[in-house]
Amino acid sequence: MSDSLFPAGALPQEPARPSASPYRVLARKYRPQRFQDLIGQEPMVRTIANSFAIGRIHQAYILTGVRGVGKTTTARILARAFNYSVPGKIDQPSVDMPEIGVHCQAIMDSRHVDVIEMDAASHTGIDDVREIIENARYRPVSARTKVYIIDEVHMLSKQAFNGLLKTLEEPPEHVKFLFATTEIEKVPITVRSRCIRFDLKRIDAPAMIAHLEKICAAEGVTAAPEALTIIARIAEGSVRDALSLLDQAIAHGGAEGLKAPTVREMLGLSDRGEVVALFERAMNGEPAEAVAILRALHEAGAEPLDVLLEVAEFCHLVTYYKIAPTGPEDPAIGETERVRAREFAGRLTLGSLTRAWQIILKGYEDVKDSPRPFASAEMALIRLAYASDLPTPEDALRKISESGDPGSRRAPPASALGQPAPRASLSAAAVAEPIVRPGPSPPAAASRAAAPQPSVRLARFEDVVALARSKRDIMLVHALEREVRLDRFEEGSITFSPVDGAPPALAQTLARRLQEWTGQRWMVALTQGSTRPTLRETQDAQDTERTSSAAAHPVVREVLERFRGAKIVGVRLPGEVAAEEPAPVRLPSDDDDYGYSDSDPIADDDF
Repeated sequence: MSDSLFPAGALPQEPARPSASPYRVLARKYRPQRFQDLIGQEPMVRTIANSFAIGRIHQAYILTGVRGVGKTTTARILARAFNYSVPGKIDQPSVDMPEIGVHCQAIMDSRHVDVIEMDAASHTGIDDVREIIENARYRPVSARTKVYIIDEVHMLSKQAFNGLLKTLEEPPEHVKFLFATTEIEKVPITVRSRCIRFDLKRIDAPAMIAHLEKICAAEGVTAAPEALTIIARIAEGSVRDALSLLDQAIAHGGAEGLKAPTVREMLGLSDRGEVVALFERAMNGEPAEAVAILRALHEAGAEPLDVLLEVAEFCHLVTYYKIAPTGPEDPAIGETERVRAREFAGRLTLGSLTRAWQIILKGYEDVKDSPRPFASAEMALIRLAYASDLPTPEDALRKISESGDPGSRRAPPASALGQPAPRASLSAAAVAEPIVRPGPSPPAAASRAAAPQPSVRLARFEDVVALARSKRDIMLVHALEREVRLDRFEEGSITFSPVDGAPPALAQTLARRLQEWTGQRWMVALTQGSTRPTLRETQDAQDTERTSSAAAHPVVREVLERFRGAKIVGVRLPGEVAAEEPAPVRLPSDDDDYGYSDSDPIADDDF
């Protein structure tokens, strides 16, 4: 890349303009004219230069990237390179353009007859593409190559893309296509596969700041480095955004030039020192002081949403220094902010920083959607302050276990937990697992584990349920678990009492299914008066007993007392955690409508 903003011979000297001439914004005035003037795009420039040097010039290029990184500008420079010609010196495509050629100025001014620029946002239809295809047959009027530049190409319709495919793949020798888009994923793969693709990168902060310094020097404007750093950070890698902000900042600063406080005032940003202080107060558990700083920033013109965003950025910076203390320095971050971030990284835990990040982001979403943004921002800071000193779940269990008398921590007898004596002792980790991770019902888990094949002997009713589950007959599984009170089970014979509301054809359907799955005849009969619980009722009773036993454990009881509103949502033993299988297919709930048709009943002699 050239060290000079305007290399010798790159631009003609503009004639002196009268004072009444219109002002040209910086983004247009300092638009790159040659490949050497592009900043931050060295890989693309190197590839294009090599392809021109060896004569491997493609017929179509697609340029993608975020706003303001130079997609359209690069397309114009490419069009200039295709048609570069200096009488008596150069008459061939070239990326080295030390002086203005015959067609260069007209191309850069978008007024050359053979370089057609089209905005796909306003020309989306197949008729516009038909016009391109029709005109592509004719040779250029004066230039060497006819170039079509289509901006925001992703906005073409499906029919337009399809109409362009053939010409794009096999264009006339005198035609080149240049596409620019910010949403490359919306361009059909059939189009992308016919183009050479270049992903233009965001401009990093050092290159952006150096570029802004050169422009300020060319404009005769004094600019503080911190002010340019703020502009580079807000621009997020977009040169056009940075130059637009610089234009506004020059006008806002007036004769005083660019200073950091005036740029923050113009952008409605908070003072970074105040943001650090706000973060410190919140992480120290001082909500009143944090809210007072937020109120002062709001009265000074800062938006609550922007304040939370800056607090989130500082939290990210602290977390970065926590995991990479010697990581690369970002020139867009001030020295004071960097020092304070390292101080916080030294005394805050990674768990508290990640929790703070989540709370701030949740508060950001609340503020964005709230009819009262300032109040929502205050509530977010209050939540952050009160959550700053909360222990992690592991620390909380350890502290609870360490507090109180030793006798209260003794494990209850085996009968209290409803488990055999060797497994009665519960450690803090074993207790924590059942509280937060509910498990599947043991009958369901056992059924899945035991799911027999047709050749496997069905020794109990649970094996029948497991077989139905393995065959993916979800409605039958649901009915067998909830609608059947088993009276007698033998191999080849099942007798049960249906609950009220059970499907009328359940017995016939079960007999038919078992015969299909096992190849044997099963007699399924109905009886009245069985009082045995269903499988679901049995499981619910076991879950209730297990939860009650766990609630009687001293550590669990103390957790429930200290954390008001907490409840046990499930209990699992350590062995069940290791043997857990993927989540089963959802069974129909009790509110779901289902039934079995009597259209194909089983004959009477089947029973």
